Amino acid sequence: MGHAQEAAPIDRQAYLDWEAEQPDKHEYIAGEIFAMVGVRRAHALVALTLASHLRSHLKGSRCETFIADMKLFVAAADAYFYPDVMVTCDERDRRAELAIEHPKLVVEVLSDSTAAYDRGAKFAAYRKLADLQEYLIVDIDQRRLELYRREADHWLMFDSEAGGPALQLESVGLALSPDEAFEDLDD
Repeated sequence: MGHAQEAAPIDRQAYLDWEAEQPDKHEYIAGEIFAMVGVRRAHALVALTLASHLRSHLKGSRCETFIADMKLFVAAADAYFYPDVMVTCDERDRRAELAIEHPKLVVEVLSDSTAAYDRGAKFAAYRKLADLQEYLIVDIDQRRLELYRREADHWLMFDSEAGGPALQLESVGLALSPDEAFEDLDD
């Protein structure tokens, strides 16, 4: 029996050129391209709710909030991702057309197919971002927020579930409760 031939790695510029022509989104990790799948209704609602809270809170500041369609480039991981939500206050990112490189907050809303990846390999890549201060994981099914905050040479984890206290997003100066994060979902 024959063996499948492995595809040759693609370089970053070839990925960016190719991605610009695609109707669907794809992430890039060290020469490999991965198709992004559509999200369920609850995922889209929660991501929009979080982005709306952040955008409203940061209005008038030099910070910008992005949702799902803006790429995040992690040079140390040779990767481009599409986080559900991210915030940057870095002047270098204000000139970026295709990808943010200096976010202070990244938010991922879990789905069944990405939960392990978002908590594992993706978070490992995000930790390589020198400017990243916090990573918020949002678990819709458990109505739970998990906040990871960089402290010198390690990360601290804070969590809260439905009806629980607000978590302090120190990177952007916003207190966010699970009830606020999931406010648009039907019970």
